[in-house]
Amino acid sequence: MPTSDDKTRPDQNIDPDIDLAEDEDEASLPPEADDIDPDALAPGALGAGRSVIARHARLAPSTPGVYRMIGADGEVLYVGKAKSLKRRVASYARQTGHEARIARMIAATTNMEFVSTATETEALLLEANLIKRLRPRFNVLLRDDKSFPYILITKGDLPAQIMKHRGARSRPGDYYGPFAAVNAVNRTITALERAFLIRSCSDAVYESRTRPCLLHQIKRCAAPCTGEISHGDYAALVAEAKAFLSGRSHAVKESLAADMDAASAALEFERAAIMRDRLAALSAVQSQQGINPRATEEADVFAIHQDGGYNCIEVFFFRTGQNWGNRAYFPKADRSFAAADVLSAFIAQFYDDKPCPRCILLSHDIPDRDLLAEALSIKSSRKVEIATPQRGEKKELVAHAAANAREALGRKLADTASQHRLLAGLASVLALPRPPQRIEVYDNSHIQGTNAVGAMIVVGPEGFRKNQYRKFNIRSADLVPGDDFGMMREVLNRRFKRLVQESPRPAEPAPAEPARAEPSAAPEEGGAGAGDTVAWPDLVVIDGGAGQLAAARETLAALGLADVRIAAVAKGPDRDAGRETIFIPDVAPIKLPLRDPALYFIQRMRDEAHRFAIGSHRARRSRDIREAGLQEIAGIGPTRKRALLRHFGTLKAIERASLSDLAQVPGINAETARRIYDFFHEAGR
Repeated sequence: MPTSDDKTRPDQNIDPDIDLAEDEDEASLPPEADDIDPDALAPGALGAGRSVIARHARLAPSTPGVYRMIGADGEVLYVGKAKSLKRRVASYARQTGHEARIARMIAATTNMEFVSTATETEALLLEANLIKRLRPRFNVLLRDDKSFPYILITKGDLPAQIMKHRGARSRPGDYYGPFAAVNAVNRTITALERAFLIRSCSDAVYESRTRPCLLHQIKRCAAPCTGEISHGDYAALVAEAKAFLSGRSHAVKESLAADMDAASAALEFERAAIMRDRLAALSAVQSQQGINPRATEEADVFAIHQDGGYNCIEVFFFRTGQNWGNRAYFPKADRSFAAADVLSAFIAQFYDDKPCPRCILLSHDIPDRDLLAEALSIKSSRKVEIATPQRGEKKELVAHAAANAREALGRKLADTASQHRLLAGLASVLALPRPPQRIEVYDNSHIQGTNAVGAMIVVGPEGFRKNQYRKFNIRSADLVPGDDFGMMREVLNRRFKRLVQESPRPAEPAPAEPARAEPSAAPEEGGAGAGDTVAWPDLVVIDGGAGQLAAARETLAALGLADVRIAAVAKGPDRDAGRETIFIPDVAPIKLPLRDPALYFIQRMRDEAHRFAIGSHRARRSRDIREAGLQEIAGIGPTRKRALLRHFGTLKAIERASLSDLAQVPGINAETARRIYDFFHEAGR
């Protein structure tokens, strides 16, 4: 993360994060291109990059702003911010003092772009936004940047509903969180239902109810839908839930305990038992949260640990004095980045699209701490403090996060070592020249040819790369329904035709020595491995037998890609796992021993592709059902459709209903209920 220092420190290498003094602007620039050895100006040479940067430095403004370094193919290599763009860019044009990462970046630069801002604070916020959007390979990159789930208690004309929420806060209500994981939200909502009896059903279901649902019978809902509780008493329960989630848990528990004692004294033992169960549910919520600070009301805690060229940042969320969970991140960064620099860049990107707490606690003091605090304060419209605690409870919280970061990175390295061994074993089984860095696995899913979907998953040294999964809606009108060969031809043709157009195929590297089991250090140039920057697979795996393999080879050969390595995995007799047959071109079919790790790895890839394909197929089928209506099911007309929706409220509730529940709907006999159930639960294939 660039800093705003105005002087070059003589005892350190020149870094792009260090500005030059004003009187060094022109003196630091290299001579004009005519005075330089032509060999030094060859594309990709360090001298050529310095010459490009020097030309742009002379035209750069002296105002704060953001600069982008761009490569020959138009790829953005690096995004940085500066207090003075002219001084910062001129620092790259110096002939000596650059570390290896910076030298590579300079050599690859063929163009630069600038965006001026009013203040350095605005430049910092813009820089974080551009890094997340453009993902330059020489920056620290935040990966797995999913939105966090929240608990929402709605407001409106209907009684309040408690629900899980992601994304924009567009619905009126009170939001509590963030929570680190969805399962933590689900557990908390379940416990809060037991404690406060708040409804979790949708508004459509609420309005369609004519009798209390199962949740009321198991004492997880007060059933305001059918008048089992008055609106005033229900509002009181909602107020208690909001107070608990707002940090006043002790007062809520004391009030419930007092009510329990009063009911017991009045010999109202059933009411006392209800209070007791509600207290137990609240205790369960707090026990799930683990460590709960006494003096830290609202804070996010960040701790970083570096090892083996990898970085792990553990984030803990504390809101209203309660611990709402933690999550480990593994940002992509060159090994030359210090821990404080990685942490600084990570935090700026982390809060680009997330609400910021009043206090941020860090394990390392970071560059531009005051500037980042100012930027987050402006963004949040309230004061934000960033601190590195040295003693007391806050220091203990940071130490706890650091221990979790160390353990998470240890697990990551162990998983990486196992993945390297599996890839090496697969290379040996399939006679590959080296362990594959990118494997693409293909599968199809359909029901008698309808809603056909092709799926591609990607596997590499770091495991499944879910952000690179792709699905293909089968569009060919010439396909015979259920033609798996034709579907696979269409999927591969679309995938590789586009790949040929958009990404030149890299040259085949020389065969490498057998891979070692130890995890490799983080790759250079932004930490990107080969599979992260190269879209071409080292191996294509398809779900099928010799026929699927032949169809796939014909498709690739027609595109001039006959040399793409490909394998097919056929299920064993009775589809038994462990009895698969592997088909590869011009080699006898392979059957691996039952406990072979390579076979286990192949099964995992095949099953993940199958899971993704079926999920995509079901999503498409559900969408079509919503568009076409339930009339697609034999025997369901407008009258029965209305009866089903009146009884269950939504299509999703109908899809999840059991056979016995469907049979209870007026006008639905046992045979029709079976047809509805089979329609939604037939195995996708």
